[in-house]
Amino acid sequence: MQDLSGRVAVITGGASGIGLATARRLAGEGMRIVLADVQQDALDKAVQEIQGLGVETLGVQTDVGELKQVQTLADKTFARFGAAHLVFNNAGVAIFGPIQEMKHEDWEWVLRVDLWGVIHGVEAFVPRLIAQNQGGHIVNTASFAGLVPNQGLGVYCVAKYGVVGLSECLSRDLRPHGIGVSVLCPMVLQTNIEKSERNRPAELGGSQASRPRTQEEQANLRGRVLTPELAAEKVVNAVKKSELYIHTHEEARAYIRRRFERIDRAFEG
Repeated sequence: MQDLSGRVAVITGGASGIGLATARRLAGEGMRIVLADVQQDALDKAVQEIQGLGVETLGVQTDVGELKQVQTLADKTFARFGAAHLVFNNAGVAIFGPIQEMKHEDWEWVLRVDLWGVIHGVEAFVPRLIAQNQGGHIVNTASFAGLVPNQGLGVYCVAKYGVVGLSECLSRDLRPHGIGVSVLCPMVLQTNIEKSERNRPAELGGSQASRPRTQEEQANLRGRVLTPELAAEKVVNAVKKSELYIHTHEEARAYIRRRFERIDRAFEG
């Protein structure tokens, strides 16, 4: 999808971080923007900013873990603009700690947002993109932790591995319809994901249930801390070139290569 001008982009988790940085970048391409976020105050501020860049912008408060709310997001998008062309399923949360310490509510919260949120975006938008027959592109935010196991991020890894698998399969399924698919797999970026417990529902433990990352876990983080603007630039380039995998950190390559080398060596046993 090389010509973005005048087309419609929908971005979940759009009020901060990667989502907002990508909205700014797409506004520069002349796209009309739909921002979705669970935080109304942050969403209002983001909509005002993107409108200030001279593009038509719609904000829809959305909890991506609720299918009906994502369907409402799609309804409002098509009611306002009559189409959607780029859908960026980007909203995400994280929780830290070893798997054996995780409670059921931890699993439910992270999978609900990080995996089901993407599934809901696919359910709500993909049939409409096929029906409108205008091509388009789906971008799903996974993580380096969706390609390589990260100690202390087991629940997050499970969700993000699912997003990678979903994206790979979806890419094949949508190719005959002229709809591209990309999966974003960054290492650490300067975003609010480490504060994601601020939006954790009370019925799933509330904001006090998520513990902060320990010093040891912080020390185990791999790669540089880069800006969300860098990720946004790579997202736009991948959409234009219809690239499946989006990497932000060159240093991820060695870890990914070693993982697949271990898998390959297992055939020799």
